Amino acid sequence: MQIGQFLIYFLGLTFGSVTLNPVMAGSENLFPAKISPQYQQECAACHLAYPPALLPRQSWIRLMNNLEHHFGSDASIDIEAVKEVSVWLNDNAGTFKRVRAQPKDDRITESDWFVRKHRKIDEAVWLRDAIKSRANCAACHTQAERGNYDDDHVVIPK
Repeated sequence: MQIGQFLIYFLGLTFGSVTLNPVMAGSENLFPAKISPQYQQECAACHLAYPPALLPRQSWIRLMNNLEHHFGSDASIDIEAVKEVSVWLNDNAGTFKRVRAQPKDDRITESDWFVRKHRKIDEAVWLRDAIKSRANCAACHTQAERGNYDDDHVVIPK
C-alpha cells in the first residue's frame, strides 16, 4: 500500500475517533494547546510551521498524501512521522469561516480569507528582498512562529 493510499485509509478510520481542537478566528494564537513535536521537527525544518487552523482538513490530507511533490520539493518523511503529523493536522485543521472554501492548490496564500486580508498590499511589497513570497508570513507577522497573526504585531519591511 502506498503512503497516499495508507493515509486515506488511516485518516478515514480516525475521523470518527478524533477529538477536534478547533481554534477560533480572531483568537490571539492559532496554534492548538498541544503542538506536535514531529510537526515542528519535520515541517519547521524547511519553512514556518503554519498553524493547522489555516487550512481545512481536506487540504492537509492532500498535502500529506503528496509530500514527494510538496510545492516543487520532495518533502518525504518516514511513514511513522507521516502518521503522527497527519493525525495531529487532522485533529487541529481549521473549521471556522476562514477555511470553509478549499483554497486553490491547497495554498494558504490562495485562500479566500488570505486574499481578502492582504488585498491592499501592493504586488511590489511581496517582491521585497525581506519578504520574497506571500508564504513568508514571519517577514511581516512578527509573532507568526507563535501562531499570532494579529494586526497589532505586523511590521512590513522596507
